Order: sequence, then C-alpha cells, then structure tokens
Amino acid sequence: MSNDSFTSVWDAIEDTPAEAENMKLRSSLMVALEEHIRAQGWTQAEAARRLNVTQPRVSDLLRGKIHLFGLDTLVNMVVAAGLRVEMHVAQAA
Repeated sequence: MSNDSFTSVWDAIEDTPAEAENMKLRSSLMVALEEHIRAQGWTQAEAARRLNVTQPRVSDLLRGKIHLFGLDTLVNMVVAAGLRVEMHVAQAA
C-alpha cells in the first residue's frame, strides 16, 4: 500500500495532471451551479428552462454525473444562470 499524498482527489485518480485540472474545474462549476439552483429554490424544470437545457440534464448535474459535462457546457450553463466565471492561473507547485 502506498502512502502517497495528494492535494486533490482528482490528482489521485486521474492519469495526468492535465486531466486532474480539467476535473477540478468541472467539479467547481458543477458545485457552483448546484448551490445556485438550490439557493434560488428552482425546481429541476425551472432550472432547465433558465439554463437552456433539458430537465434530465439538470438531474444529471444535481446527481454529480461529472463525466457527462464538458467545460464549455458548464461555462454556458453558469452564464445562463446569471453567474460569472473567473479564472486564475498560477505556477505549478
């Protein structure tokens, strides 16, 4: 058994640092969308209408099915929700 230490679960389970970064970004956007939907008190149908997606798509989002969402799609949904995405790039450790 290995005693490796990881900054993120994505660092531990993804094959490359690039894949881990992609998953970190996607998961952050999904969490922000879920929190916003819940804070607004939207039903899945209302969220779907506002995000310009189907209700099953919102269900997938709220169930955390990250493999079904790309960065572009999530950014589009965030903007449709009336939120803004900010990005920060830093030197790798």
